[in-house]
Amino acid sequence: MLQSQPPALLAAFWMLGALVSFATMAVAGRELSAEYTTFQILFFRSVIGVLIIGALVSRSGFAQLKTQRLKSHLVRNLAHFGGQYGWFYGLAFISLAEVIAIEFTTPVWTALFAFFLLGERLTKARITALVLGIFGLLLILRPGAGVLEPAALAVLAGAVGYALTYIQTKSLTSTETPLCILFYMTLMQMPLGMVPALMDWKSPSLEMMPMIILVGTTALSAHYCMTRAFKLADATVVVPMDFLRLPLIMVVGYLFYQESVDWFVLAGALLMLSGNLVNIRAEQNKLKAIQKGE
Repeated sequence: MLQSQPPALLAAFWMLGALVSFATMAVAGRELSAEYTTFQILFFRSVIGVLIIGALVSRSGFAQLKTQRLKSHLVRNLAHFGGQYGWFYGLAFISLAEVIAIEFTTPVWTALFAFFLLGERLTKARITALVLGIFGLLLILRPGAGVLEPAALAVLAGAVGYALTYIQTKSLTSTETPLCILFYMTLMQMPLGMVPALMDWKSPSLEMMPMIILVGTTALSAHYCMTRAFKLADATVVVPMDFLRLPLIMVVGYLFYQESVDWFVLAGALLMLSGNLVNIRAEQNKLKAIQKGE
């Protein structure tokens, strides 16, 4: 019955799943941070991920795990692990909304990496997105106003890590399947979290097991749902839906942790969204012109 619905409506359905997954992961990560170190949380996440991805690979075939690009997988996962560390570390010290808003700077750093590492041109639209993204970031962080938190800088560094992850993922998808990339992600990141976690180990309690399972499962379900949404609708439709993560997490933060609404954070995120939409629209127009042979 769902398959008969318009693609945009189906994309909205999958984005709803992504929004719920991201919000659930943020709350679970905040709860776990009260008892466990960030490295332990990342280790728990990887263990759950290995079990889930391992089960999926066993059904679809292990042949897809053969790779000649272990170095590229390693670079990607070091960057992604750093991004995850900054994100989960920030959850323990700053508002949920600020974590999500700072994460929205990822497209800014992705464009810069694409320029310096891949030689992609900085078009007027991309420069507009960069400028609006930087101004939005300044509104959120407000350096010099006495509100800059070290944890916010950790999340910002995490967003840079995510950007490098996207660049590496773009390269890997030319030869590797999505399950292959996810398998090596969970497998490689497990020891990265385990070694430092053992230095300050605390055994998981029975009360926290639901939160541990939620962190591991929602991390995968969020990205799966977003991938399905992007396959069904244009980025100009999906990106504004993704932006709904911010008001949603603001409501969650208010209800669960009595966090007040920070209008500077909302305004900064809106600037970033505007820049992203300008860039996406320009890229789509460019693609249409190429398809028409102009």
